[in-house]
Amino acid sequence: MIYQIKIALDGIRPPIWRRVQVPGEMTLAELHDVIQTVMGWEDCHLHEFQVAGSRYMPAAYDELDLPAAYDEEAVQLRDVVQREKARLRYTYDFGDDWRHTLTVEKIVAADPNVAYPVCLTGKRACPPEDCGGPWGYASLLEAREHPDDPRFAELLEWAGDLDPEAFDRHALNAHLRHRH
Repeated sequence: MIYQIKIALDGIRPPIWRRVQVPGEMTLAELHDVIQTVMGWEDCHLHEFQVAGSRYMPAAYDELDLPAAYDEEAVQLRDVVQREKARLRYTYDFGDDWRHTLTVEKIVAADPNVAYPVCLTGKRACPPEDCGGPWGYASLLEAREHPDDPRFAELLEWAGDLDPEAFDRHALNAHLRHRH
């Protein structure tokens, strides 16, 4: 079965989101890779899933001083989510605290003509890594709109030609095909 999931980045207005379809037998570790790709993250930070009160993260994190969690590599999506409208929480970068709400919109039969995973649609570009979470991103966007802001030149140099409205489904799907 194929899970259609809306991935929404919490705390950002206007919203940043993606709609993807992934196989139910995909592990949470593989789902992490899909999220990283479609959201535009660079997979440079720690992450975790929270599903129905349970935490899932890479087994390698066991060496860190973090609360106990299940191994995301050993759990398939269909093991933790069996119904439509179910929600998962995905947190990326415990410093910037990028929280994502994943909502299972539909569970459907696979289409033999579609290569999964696939991004169906989405809105807006992902914030740059290490920009300070939702609050830092809001400050970045605000400063970019005001050339008289003392931080303007520094932010332009750091963030480059960020277009917060950019979204390219075709490029994301090409990345997904390359990674999976």
